[in-house]
Amino acid sequence: MTNEAPLPTDDPLRIDTPLPTGGPLPTGGPLPAGDPLPIGDLLRVAAADAVPVVGGIADASLGAPTPCAEYDVRALINHLFSVVVNFQVLAAKGTPDFSETPDRVADAGWRELFGAEVGKLVEAWSAPGAEEGTSGAMGLPARTVGCMVLLDLTVHAWDLARATGRAFAPDPVVVVGLADEVERMAPMARKMGVFGDAVGLPGDATAFERLLATTGRDPRAR
Repeated sequence: MTNEAPLPTDDPLRIDTPLPTGGPLPTGGPLPAGDPLPIGDLLRVAAADAVPVVGGIADASLGAPTPCAEYDVRALINHLFSVVVNFQVLAAKGTPDFSETPDRVADAGWRELFGAEVGKLVEAWSAPGAEEGTSGAMGLPARTVGCMVLLDLTVHAWDLARATGRAFAPDPVVVVGLADEVERMAPMARKMGVFGDAVGLPGDATAFERLLATTGRDPRAR
């Protein structure tokens, strides 16, 4: 999901193509009250922040280290590609294949391809029934599985931004949508080696910094 290997349209989306929308979402303003937003909507907002981060990575940065110790930038992009593609399958209650991680960065146009695959991910989790029932080999609630890919997309965008010397702050709507689910999954994720130990932060930490710290990342490390 985060520090680990995790548990199509005819007209693919390009990085500069608007992601599919299901109606207006509050971004950057007051957060919605009441029922949680659908995963498809949260992914659409998260994608608008994450896709430009990946699309802006220069070839010269592909060998740089990342906050995920086992991955350099190239390997982390390939890992995130694998997550995005396989969680499309999980949205449809299919069986994903994480046995291999293709080197998609070796392909010409990999930045545009990443934008296209994220667009397909948004569409897959926006489909009727995607959040219903269970999904995945562990039989987890489908919404929990959707939150897993939402977390990966958001946290790995931060990893890649940090690795390439850029700031990254996701939309507050995404952070709110993840906070409770991440706290619930944290004990199991630590037992599985997916999260590291939680990092202590001062009282002025932002909600996103606290989320990163829960996954074992130190958002204030230099």
